[in-house]
Amino acid sequence: MEPGDKTDPKYGESRKFDPKFKGPIENRGCTDILCCIIFILAMLGYFLVGIIAWSHGDPRKVIYPTNSHGQFCGQAGTPLEKKPLLLYFNILKCASPQVLLLLQCPTTLICVERCPTRYLTLLSVMLSMNTEDQEYYKQFCKEGVDFSTMNTPAILKAGLCPSMLIPSKAFTQRCFPNPGMMRGSGIGNRTTFENGEGVTINTTDLVGALKKSNMAVHTRAVFMRIFEDYTVSWHWIVLLLVIAMIISLVFIVLLSYLAGVMVWIMIFAVILVIGYGIIHCYIMSTRLEPDETGSDVTLYDLGWQMDFTVYLQIRQTWQVFVIILATVEAIIILLLIFLRKRILIAVSLIEEASCAVGHVFSSLFYPLLTFALLALVIAYWVITAIFLSTSNDQVFKVFNETACPYSGETCDPKMTLAGAFASYYWAFKKPDDIPGSPVFSSLARTIRFHTGSLAFGSLILSLVQIMRVILEYLDQNLKGTENKFAKFLLACLKCCFWCLEKFLKFLNRNAYIMIAIYGKNFCTSAQNAFFLLMRNILRVAVLDKVTDFILFLGKLLIVGIVGICSFFFFSGKIVEETAPSLNYIWVPIVTVCVGAYLIAHGFFSVYGMCVDTLFLCFLEDLERNDGTVERPYYMSEDLLIILKKSNETK
Repeated sequence: MEPGDKTDPKYGESRKFDPKFKGPIENRGCTDILCCIIFILAMLGYFLVGIIAWSHGDPRKVIYPTNSHGQFCGQAGTPLEKKPLLLYFNILKCASPQVLLLLQCPTTLICVERCPTRYLTLLSVMLSMNTEDQEYYKQFCKEGVDFSTMNTPAILKAGLCPSMLIPSKAFTQRCFPNPGMMRGSGIGNRTTFENGEGVTINTTDLVGALKKSNMAVHTRAVFMRIFEDYTVSWHWIVLLLVIAMIISLVFIVLLSYLAGVMVWIMIFAVILVIGYGIIHCYIMSTRLEPDETGSDVTLYDLGWQMDFTVYLQIRQTWQVFVIILATVEAIIILLLIFLRKRILIAVSLIEEASCAVGHVFSSLFYPLLTFALLALVIAYWVITAIFLSTSNDQVFKVFNETACPYSGETCDPKMTLAGAFASYYWAFKKPDDIPGSPVFSSLARTIRFHTGSLAFGSLILSLVQIMRVILEYLDQNLKGTENKFAKFLLACLKCCFWCLEKFLKFLNRNAYIMIAIYGKNFCTSAQNAFFLLMRNILRVAVLDKVTDFILFLGKLLIVGIVGICSFFFFSGKIVEETAPSLNYIWVPIVTVCVGAYLIAHGFFSVYGMCVDTLFLCFLEDLERNDGTVERPYYMSEDLLIILKKSNETK
C-alpha cells in the first residue's frame, strides 16, 4: 500500500462501496434554509437602498458645486444663473474629518457672483456704519438680510452671513483663501486675527483648513480627470478586454485539446514575457542618464504624484522595475527547477481535466454568464453609490463591499461547475454515460436546493474578512503608540485571521464540491470534505498548490500580453494618431490589466474547479473501489497509470 493510501481513523471512516452511487445525487432537499431566507431579505434591503438612492440623489452634484439647499451654482434658467461660484461661510470647519468622508465642508454654502477680495469682519462692518462696506459684505450673505434692522448676534445666530470675509480666489468654481492676496488686505504679516465673533484665530489654523478643503477639491478634480480619461478611452478599454476574453477562450480551447504542450508553452512564454520586461526596463533606465533633465531625482525626493507619467521620466523608477521583474523571474525559475517532478504529475492531472472540459464543453462559456451577472452587480453598486452620495438627505451610506455578508462569494460558479464535472467523472463509460446538459442541470440543482448553503459559506468568510478590516483599523490607530504588547498581540491576531481566511476559502471550495455531489448542508459537507482530504493529506500536498501555480502562470501570461499591448497603444508608441489624449496614462492601462486578470481568472477557474472536483472524486474512487471486476475504478487510464493502479478485466 502506498503512503497516500494510509488513512487516519480520527478523520472518519473511508467511503464504502455503494453499487447504486452513480455521481451527483438527484433526490435531494433544500439545505441551510435559514441562511437562504436571510439572503433573500438582504437582497430586498439592497434593492430598497437603491430605490431610495435613485429617488433622492442627483449625480450632477459630483461635478457641479451646490449650495446648502442643494441648488446648483450658475445653472441656466434659475435665480442662481449669475452666481457660478461657491463660498464657504467658515472655511475653518473644513479641517473636520467629515471633509474626507463626505468630500464637503460641514459649513453653510452659498452661491456668489465673485469671490471676496478684502478682509472684513461682520462686527467691524456693523460698527463702522460704512454703507459701501455693508453693501460689499451683503453680496456674500443670504437673501433677505437687513443690516439696518438686525444686529450682529442676530445675523450670526440666524446664519445669514459669514462672520468674516477672507480674500479668496476661484478654483474649480469654489472660493478658497489666497495667501498672496491676504498680505495686502488688512491681515498683513500678523499671525492672528479676529473672526468677527470675538475669537482670535491663528493663521496656521486657516492654512490647515485650507489644505483640508483643497484636499477635498483636489480629490474631486482627480476623480473628474479620471472620469474624463474613461470617457475618451472606454471604447478602447472594452476592445482590449474583448481581446483578452478571446485570448483566454482560445487558450482554454487549445488547452482542452493540447493540454501537455500548451502547459509547457505557457510556462516558457511567461518566462520570455517577463524577460522582455526586464530588458525593456533596463534599456529605458540606460537612456535616462543623469543630466540636466533631472532624471537622477530619486523617488523619495519626488514624493507622491497623481500623474504617474512623471515617474517614468526618472531613472530610478525603471531600475525598481528591473529589480522587481528580475526577482519574479528568478522565483519562477527556481520553483520550476525544484518542483519539476510534481509539475509533471500536475500536468497529467490538467490533461485529465482537459478531457473533462472537452466532454462538458458548455462549461467554457459558463464564465460569460458569471461576467454578465458580476458586471450587472458592479454597475448597480456604482450607480447606487453615486446617487446615495449626492442625496440631499443622506439617510444611508455605502461602505466597502467587504462589509456585506453576501458579497463576492455568492456569485462564484464553484458549485455549478463541481456538479457538472462530477457527472463526468462518475460516468463509467465516457462519454456515453454522461447526462445531457450537465452544466445547466447542475445550475438548476444549485439554485433550487443550495442557495442557502452558498450564502452560509459566504457569510462565514465575510465575517472573517470584517474582523480583518477591524484589525487593520486598530493597527492604524496604534501606530503612534508605544505599547509594544498591544502591537505584538495585534500582529498575531492579523496573522491568525489571515490564515483562517485562507483556510476557509479552501474549505468552502471543497465543501461546495461535496454539496454538489451529495446534496448535504454546508457544515456536513465541509466536515466530509475536510476528513477526506486529511485521510489523503500526502496527495493533497503534492497536487493542490502545484496545479494552482501552473494555472496562475497562464493568467499571468494573458495579463502580460494584454498589458504590454495596452501600454504601447495608450503611450502612442504604436498607432500614435489613434491613441486618445489622456490626463493619466495609467488609468486605462491599469483598468485593462485588472480586467484582463479577472477575465483570465474567470476562464481558468473552470480548469481550477475541474481539477479540484476530479481530485476529490478520485480520492473517493480510491476509497470506494479496489479495481476488481465488481468494484472497478471510475478514473481514466491516464490517472490509473499516474497512481499506479489498474482495473481487472473479465
